[in-house]
Amino acid sequence: MKIGVYAGTFDPITYGHIDILRRSLCIFDQVTVAVAENPKKDPLFTIGERLDMIRESIRDLRNVEVEAFDGLLVEFMRNKGASAIIRGLRATSDFEHEFLMALMNRKLEPNLETVFMMPAEAYSYLSSRMVREIAQLGGPVTGLVPPAVEQRLRAKVS
Repeated sequence: MKIGVYAGTFDPITYGHIDILRRSLCIFDQVTVAVAENPKKDPLFTIGERLDMIRESIRDLRNVEVEAFDGLLVEFMRNKGASAIIRGLRATSDFEHEFLMALMNRKLEPNLETVFMMPAEAYSYLSSRMVREIAQLGGPVTGLVPPAVEQRLRAKVS
């Protein structure tokens, strides 16, 4: 069984994330969405809230698990028996950071691969950070995140 891990903070999950997840299910038998605690990023939502929003947003998808993790991603991958990290690339500006992370992960675990995927063009500009900023400034986020995520964003920033 080919297991991929789609790791990130998902603060909050967007339609761009869901697009990458759907695409990855065409390649992997199973995908684990690994939600990083990552307090350094000062998340808007708690880890529990992010897990709940993801599960609610992808409940129609099969062969997907959603779990929190803290620590090295390669250790999480070993424990899951996963063979590849799934990463989304929106623009060339994402590439340098993602490339360096992929090389470091390969150094830590030589058998681990990183698969870079591009979202649909409609989501190529979309990031969780921008969604949070728009919501915090009272702007519309409809069409950027699932309705349940939009409701939680509105409640959180009000």
